[in-house]
Parts: sequence; structure tokens; C-alpha cells
Amino acid sequence: MLSTIGGLGEFALITRVTSQFPGTDDVILGPGDDAAIVAAPDGRTVATTDLLVEGRHFKREWSSARDVGHRAVAQNYADVVAMGARPTGMLIGFAAPPDLPIVWAEEFTAGVRDECALAGGAVVGGDMVGSEVLTIAVTALGDLEGRAPVRRDGARPGDVVAYAGNLGLSAAGLALLERGIDGPAACLDEHRRPSPPYSAGSEAARLGATAMLDVSDGFLQDLGHIAARSGVRIDLDSKALRPDPALLEAMGVLGVAKGKIEEAARGLMLMGGEDHSLAAVFPAEVDLPENWPPVGTVVATGDPSGEDTGPAVTVDGNVMEGGGWDHFRRA
Repeated sequence: MLSTIGGLGEFALITRVTSQFPGTDDVILGPGDDAAIVAAPDGRTVATTDLLVEGRHFKREWSSARDVGHRAVAQNYADVVAMGARPTGMLIGFAAPPDLPIVWAEEFTAGVRDECALAGGAVVGGDMVGSEVLTIAVTALGDLEGRAPVRRDGARPGDVVAYAGNLGLSAAGLALLERGIDGPAACLDEHRRPSPPYSAGSEAARLGATAMLDVSDGFLQDLGHIAARSGVRIDLDSKALRPDPALLEAMGVLGVAKGKIEEAARGLMLMGGEDHSLAAVFPAEVDLPENWPPVGTVVATGDPSGEDTGPAVTVDGNVMEGGGWDHFRRA
């Protein structure tokens, strides 16, 4: 009976889980009281929230408990750093069936702990409840360290579009898993455990980025949000997109014709989802570092209302239809 969280009980599970989370200098009061207290030296707190639902965002037959823990942290702290902030705290809501093995919860906790160590934040509290569907709700906090937030609405004509992190690998990993193909490992790993470029967010802010966001629903679609909010149009240069060797290998494994592999790889870079890389726009005079390759330009003024009516992004001057993720349009 004690092999499941139902047999262990809520409060014993809370004690077992929270004992694994170290504190940081940002945590004034961590788990164990009615609420946590997190320092906010800047006087402003960046906050974001996200859900992971089993069967929709992850499958236990595809991803280990540690993978899910890493993912839960990564996809939330990616949003924090996309504002130019530094991760500080995280609260996790954990809804699970009583027959969930205790070892799954412990391994999930280890994944959360290890990804927090990479990102620099800490788990400061949360909640647990019984549920028929394993669901993880995360709220992440960040500190701007005196900088202005990098929003989506600051792009201007003449600015340069760049990205940091990996594009396309996660989508390729999902395609491989759906077909039961075991490799390339880099694609599978990126889908199971996204690797946001945590330090690149504050770096972009210091470089003077005029707009930035986390790429989670597809590079093309997410850039469309910057274009719409900024009232501009963006044009991408397809030749500037350099597919990772593992992505090219995956295209071949997935059966793409040899002469079409690079084109297909670029298609996933543009329209694949769950990358959790960063896309940003910079003034043209900024000398971008190597980890921020330029891939496009803000070319014109768009809808002056700033209404987010859909992508206002072209590739080599042409509109690309389809791609990107929408939770309410896909099963």
C-alpha cells in the first residue's frame, strides 16, 4: 500500500517532496507555512503560470518522471527570462491519482530540483490534490534587477530579428516518438527536457532588445505575436536558418527525400512547437553575439491598432500558411 501516494498520504508526501528543495538567497520563507515569501529587490515581480496535463503535454510511456519535472520548470522559467528577468521562485500544484507510485513523485521532484538549479530559481511552495488526471500547475516568479521588462510591443521597422536556443528539435522529437523511432537522441532529449537558454534573456535585455518572447507555439506563429503587438511586419530569411545536424538527421530517419531534407528541417524550425528558445528583436546597430544569430528584419508598419489578429510574418517575402500550436484547434 505504501508504494503509492494514496498509501503514503498527502502530508507525508508533502514532507518527503519539500525536503528535497534547497533554498536560495531570494527565498525569505519557503515551504511549510500558509504562504511563501520571496524577495523582490527590484520592487517588481515577473509572474507567469502554465499547466501540464498528462495525455496532452506529456505521456508517461514517452517521458520519465524526471523528464516531466525538468519540463515543468523549463517551460515556465523560459517565460520569465523572455521578459529579461532572472528566475527567483516557483510554486507547483500537483494533482494526481492516488495510485500514482511514490517513486514517480520522487523522481518528478528530482527533475524539478535539478532544472531549478540550472535556471537559478527555487521551489517555494504549492499544493497537492487527488485527481483522475495527472496535472501539474506551475507559477513562476522572476526579478528584473532594475531593468525595464522586454515586452512584445517594442519592435520597430529596421530592427533585426534573432533567436537563441534550439529550433525544430523538439518537434522532430515528437514526430520520432509518435512513430516509435529511437533517435536521433538530441531530438528526443529536447522534446522530453527542453533546454531554454536561461542566461540569454537578461543578455538580450542588456543588449537593448526592443521585443522578446519564449518560442513555445512555433517560431513563425510566435513572431506573429510580436509583429501584431508592435504594429509591424517581419520578414525572415530562410537561408539564415541553420538546421542543427541532429534535425537534418531526423528528417532523413522520418523518410524525407534526400533533396528535401534541408527544406523540411527549416520548416520545423519555423513551425514546430515547444522549443522554449527565445526570439528577440534588436536595433540594427547592436553587435549581436554568436548565440543570437540574426534571421530576419522588421520591414514595415502593420496594423496600427496592435490587435493580435494572427501572424504578420513572411519568409523570403512570402506568406507561409499553417504551423504553430493552438490548444483549442487540435485534439
